[in-house]
Amino acid sequence: MGGERSRRTAATVVVGGAAAAMLLVMVAPAAIQRVQDRLDQTVRYPSGSAAKADRTEVPRWLPDSATGIAFLASGDEGERLIRATVPDRALPTACTTTGHTLDDPHLRAHWFPTDTPRRATAHCGQYDVALVGDRLYGWRGAPATAGARTAGPTG
Repeated sequence: MGGERSRRTAATVVVGGAAAAMLLVMVAPAAIQRVQDRLDQTVRYPSGSAAKADRTEVPRWLPDSATGIAFLASGDEGERLIRATVPDRALPTACTTTGHTLDDPHLRAHWFPTDTPRRATAHCGQYDVALVGDRLYGWRGAPATAGARTAGPTG
């Protein structure tokens, strides 16, 4: 009888431990992302239209249909990073392709790959952009360097 009880206890401990491990695996990535977002002050939106409605700093060329928006703006310098998923895997119509080297961003965010500037092929307003699959990455330097490009007020 004592052996049966210890087997049940052991089974309960194993099942409980497995459940706790599964919960940790499911919850930990989201918790880590929230902490990282808070540290670098990233703001996330479900769509381009929601991002543009909430913040005037979000570029107007961002398609309303874009999803999974991550946006980071430096307070004083005017630098910006943006990442979005574009369903049609195409640059927005306001963008123009370029054949010259583009500026590297000075801002850093955990969701913005460091090799993105090497993949850049276009300008959208005041932003340099790279389209990688269905992911659109854009960055804008401080207005002193980005001001040479023409665009609307939030370009």
